[in-house]
Amino acid sequence: LVLYYQDIVPVIPDNEAGHHFEILVRMLDEEGKLVPPNRFLPAAERYGLAPSLDRWVIAHSFLWYAERSDSQPAPGPVCMSVNLSGASISDERFLKFIIGAMRYHDIPPEAICFEITETAAIANLEAAIEFMLELKGMGCSFALDDFGSGLSSFAYLKHLPVDYLKIDGSFVKNMDTDVLDCEMVRSIHQIGSVIGIKTIAEFVENDEIRKKLADIGVDYAQGYGIAKPAPLADLTAASKQSA
Repeated sequence: LVLYYQDIVPVIPDNEAGHHFEILVRMLDEEGKLVPPNRFLPAAERYGLAPSLDRWVIAHSFLWYAERSDSQPAPGPVCMSVNLSGASISDERFLKFIIGAMRYHDIPPEAICFEITETAAIANLEAAIEFMLELKGMGCSFALDDFGSGLSSFAYLKHLPVDYLKIDGSFVKNMDTDVLDCEMVRSIHQIGSVIGIKTIAEFVENDEIRKKLADIGVDYAQGYGIAKPAPLADLTAASKQSA
């Protein structure tokens, strides 16, 4: 397994925004070639390995953060987003693991944002809320990933203590040519604004989409039109500047 990252940037450039990025996991095959996540993550979930994978990602991303903070302090605020599976958020031992890892590596909780898919949160709503409130109480933030993909998105949203809505990329990637997709993005952003939740658009692949997001008022953008995933080991102040 290897860690990658992808930048999440303000739709309207803001030099005071700091550096927000999502941690991504990739696998290497026997020949050292990258295996995309859709090739191995479903198998990990099917065979009950998702929590072990989550532990690996947290342990290695927290270690990277701690080492980088010691050798190269960030010039501004940093927000590192880490994905969690549904199986992990319903496991009390996993919550203790996260808290222990943060304390061991001396990670400031406000620098960590945990991403949970909408379907995972809804599948075990009570456990998800308890898990989120515990870590939010320490200072961590939460993003609800793939928002809009479920049938009851808006109904559950008022119960989940999230800080960010990541608008499902299936609506974003064609919003420059599809009026309905554009209105779906607008609706999700408006609901988020009423509740006080910032919005992140996934799959932003060109300037026209970014312009429409700016017109709507979406807060952040992520996608190949912003920055492609890159090895986490390569993340330096120089790469942040170029991004």
